[in-house]
Parts: sequence; structure tokens; C-alpha cells
Amino acid sequence: MTFSRELTGDHDGLPGPGRDRCPPDVDLHRVWLGVAAEVWRRRPGPVERLAGRALRSPGLARALVTTPSLLLGWVVASAVVLAAGMFATLGTGTPFVALFAPAVAAAGIAYAYGPGIDPAWELSQSMAVSHRMVLLVRALAVFGLNAVLGLVASAASGAAAAVAFGWLVPMTAVSALALAVATVTRSANAGVAAGLAAWAITVLSVRSASGQATAAVTSSALILPYLAVAAACGAVVWFATRIPEGTS
Repeated sequence: MTFSRELTGDHDGLPGPGRDRCPPDVDLHRVWLGVAAEVWRRRPGPVERLAGRALRSPGLARALVTTPSLLLGWVVASAVVLAAGMFATLGTGTPFVALFAPAVAAAGIAYAYGPGIDPAWELSQSMAVSHRMVLLVRALAVFGLNAVLGLVASAASGAAAAVAFGWLVPMTAVSALALAVATVTRSANAGVAAGLAAWAITVLSVRSASGQATAAVTSSALILPYLAVAAACGAVVWFATRIPEGTS
């Protein structure tokens, strides 16, 4: 599918349910043009142009830059939370950044893709790019950004190297869980709730057993369980996004 077709939203090329399944009083072509115009109305900025060249798809680049958890307000909020953790770490010696980072990433991942919170959701249903590709690119971008923010905060707080990098594995597991729940339930809020609840339970349980809350990110015995959870949740997301383009 060409860029112009992505831009205009050719009604005849829409995959999925046929016109006979559309109510007779609904002008699907007009609705589609309205959705396309809403998403494509602004000119690409420098970041979007760079993403378009890197991804070799203007449509995928637009879907990436319209990710809710990659917008400036969300990025600033994530940075503020991790900065608060950094100052708390400096003041108490407890590596709060390592404990905050998985939760922040889980919230961002849950809001990276799905109906209700995504201005490009309707457009993505009829793009030549698959759901999985949009989901993968967005998830990697959100995860990478949060990982960088967490590493910077950890380095600035002077946390031990083991703690500074130890939270990356649980961050992967918690993010995967949040994404799986959000994808299956089609609710970002449900994904955030599941991710935060799971991480809180893990931290409290490990603290109760070992006496140290940081054991949730430093214990080598938890690495395999974290990776198993991440793999299982990844499989759930893969299965949940198997639906062909344009169907529900």
C-alpha cells in the first residue's frame, strides 16, 4: 500500500468486514476520511521524518509519534517520577529508582497501544502495517525511553551497579504483563492496574521473605521467573494480536 493510500484511506481497499455488514445509514467512507484527516492533518516534524526514514514507512512513523506514552507530557511525568526516586535514593540510600522504574515502564507500555487512548487506533486498523508491527515498534520505543531515563537516574543517584542494571529484567517482566493484560482486555487502565499490582506484590513478598525490598531487583534467583513471565506474556500478546487486519 502506498503512502497516498494510507493518507487518503481508500474505502474500496478497506480489509475486514464487507459493506453488507455496515448499517445502511452509515457512510463508512466519510467516517474513514474523517479519521484519516484527524490523524494526518499536521505536517511531519523532524522526529517523525527521522522515524519515517528509519522505519521506511510514513504510516508506521505517524503511528509511532502519536503513541500516548511518548508524548511530551507523559515523558516529563516519567522523568519527574524517576527524578523523585533519584533524590529519595540520595537522601536515604535505598535505591528507589530501581523500584520505581519497572512501575513507570509498565504504565507507559500499557498506554502504548489500544482503543480508547490511541488517536491512531482506527487508522491502524486499515493500514498496510500489521497490528503486531505497530505494537512492537511502540513497545520497544516506550521501553527503551524508560530504560534510558532509569539508567540516567540510577547513575545520578550513585546506586550500585548491580542495582542500577538489575531492574531491567523485572522491568521487562512487569512491562510484558501490563501489555498482555491491556491487549487482552482492550483496556489500558486494566493493564496499568495489573502491572502495578503485580510489581507491588512482588516487592512486598520479597521484602517479607528476605527483609530487603531491593532483593526484588538484586536477587539472581528471580531472574529466571522474571524471564519466564516475560516470555509467557509475550506469547499472550502474540496470540491476542493474531486477528487479521480490519476484524474485531
